[in-house]
Amino acid sequence: MHFPCSPFGVTMTMLLGLVLASSLMAASAINFNQDFEIAWGNGNGKMLNNGEMIQLSLDKSSGSGFQSKNEYIYGRFDMQIKLVPGNSAGTVTTFYLKSQGDINHDELDFEFLGNLSGEPYTLHTNVFCQGIGLREQEFKLWFDPTKDFHTYSILWNPLNIIFVVDNIPIREFKNRLSEGIPYPHNKPMRLYSTLWDAEGWATRGGLVKTDWTKAPFNAFYRNPCVASSRGVPPCGSKSPWQSQQLGPRGRRYLRWAQKTSMIYNYCDDRKRYPIGHRPRECRRLKLH
Repeated sequence: MHFPCSPFGVTMTMLLGLVLASSLMAASAINFNQDFEIAWGNGNGKMLNNGEMIQLSLDKSSGSGFQSKNEYIYGRFDMQIKLVPGNSAGTVTTFYLKSQGDINHDELDFEFLGNLSGEPYTLHTNVFCQGIGLREQEFKLWFDPTKDFHTYSILWNPLNIIFVVDNIPIREFKNRLSEGIPYPHNKPMRLYSTLWDAEGWATRGGLVKTDWTKAPFNAFYRNPCVASSRGVPPCGSKSPWQSQQLGPRGRRYLRWAQKTSMIYNYCDDRKRYPIGHRPRECRRLKLH
């Protein structure tokens, strides 16, 4: 699918109007001071501009992270992120939802795997249900995520989970509990963001190590927005996020993103899942 008038194939007019079937919520900033807290980092996590922005830093002593004060069952979660520039090999910057505990937990992941200067980040997504992940999809973004802020969103409702980048849906995971396929639906999740060192696996499977002479590595977060039945009020408008699904135009954008940017889909991994042994959600209908 080709979109003229843009170096990345998408016009601004299209971006503003066509992603989800129901209207998208307007961006409405939440002050980090009120709704989030620095969770760890030995001083490497900092709130800036009176809570309008958070800087996460990674040096050889520690990474850093922050989390929401509230937990949520369902919602739409937006964050504007500017990633570590230059040689970011070995670093991982994250934005995700996770329920409490490490056993049988649910989790929805955006993970940005750093790389050598001039090479694109890998955007890693995953869906954990009852402590089991192994549902990875990875993408190369169609822009440089270190030059400016871009908006990353997770829509989680009783119908589906949709991962969105700058209002472009890149991944959908449908609720098929009725068919015995696990789906996060009854465990409240907290929103987290972290910057940490994963040189053992993040860049080319750990072949490229972190260059600590480039430290500290810095990532910036701003304009968090949460629309949920609990905690923070809706983002600007009262859009019915509870029933949001992809319409025809949204599906065209989903196909475009997956055709042009996807580099890994667990459903197509024949080494992990030989023919006849793919996960149930991959068998009956094509998983996006």
